[in-house]
Amino acid sequence: MKELKTHLRELEGAHISLDVRSSAEKLDQILADDFWEIGSSGIIYTKKDCLNLGVVLSEMTLNHYEIQILAEDTVLSTYKVKDTTRKRNTWRSSIWKKTHGRWQLYFHQGTIIPGQ
Repeated sequence: MKELKTHLRELEGAHISLDVRSSAEKLDQILADDFWEIGSSGIIYTKKDCLNLGVVLSEMTLNHYEIQILAEDTVLSTYKVKDTTRKRNTWRSSIWKKTHGRWQLYFHQGTIIPGQ
């Protein structure tokens, strides 16, 4: 489980990195075809939205990373993000699914932490 947690944390870190977020090609590799997200704004986004409209480009770091195995090929990850660009913190959750031998992001959700 430690190896899986380390691997998914690396993927999660890539997902919030400017390198991946500024590249539709790299984002396409991380996001599952049926990916969807509930943004911190409350707006729902699909993979198509993320690739066509782009995603927020902020300097972010993650901490308090934890995972829960939901099934052999499905994992829930939870963590906190410090967004230095937008000067806010959020709690995040993601569902990762292993498809065709690799882990992809299936669902993501962020909630702004008030007063931080």
